[in-house]
Amino acid sequence: MENNQLIYNKKYKILFVCLGNICRSSSAEEIMRTLVRRAGREKEFEIDSAGIIGFHEGELPDARMRAHAIRRGYELTHRSRPVRTEDFYHFDWILGMDDRNIDALREKAPDVESEQKIHRMTEFCRTKVIDHVPDPYYGGAQGFENVLDILEDACQGLLEHLTEAPENKGTAEK
Repeated sequence: MENNQLIYNKKYKILFVCLGNICRSSSAEEIMRTLVRRAGREKEFEIDSAGIIGFHEGELPDARMRAHAIRRGYELTHRSRPVRTEDFYHFDWILGMDDRNIDALREKAPDVESEQKIHRMTEFCRTKVIDHVPDPYYGGAQGFENVLDILEDACQGLLEHLTEAPENKGTAEK
């Protein structure tokens, strides 16, 4: 039997969110896009990222994050943008990186149904035992590497969760 996702032509619509959309969420977007591409499932996914604040709107990801990411084969080209109200209607999965992001997303959510789409990125970690993706912006090189390690783990877990659990297809409920 064909994959129900393809039968109904419904994509998994995922939005990754951090504070400024220049480190964590833009990295998660590219890591997830790369994993999806490697799995040959590009047509099944729509992936984007945004920030709680619009301070960096239009900017490329932080140069340090881009440098660390490129060493792992990820080219971060996303231009920062803030979360918009329409994101809550468009995306099925909205993944925040930490408690501050989750709280801000809940405040921005236009209704209860939208709030149910919000999840913590680390819910999908398979090997890392961690409750948030730390912001590497004010730290050193190890912070950027740590974030990439966490995001690789969580994105792989998210991909597995979505593609191996038929009851989760096209919905943000777990």
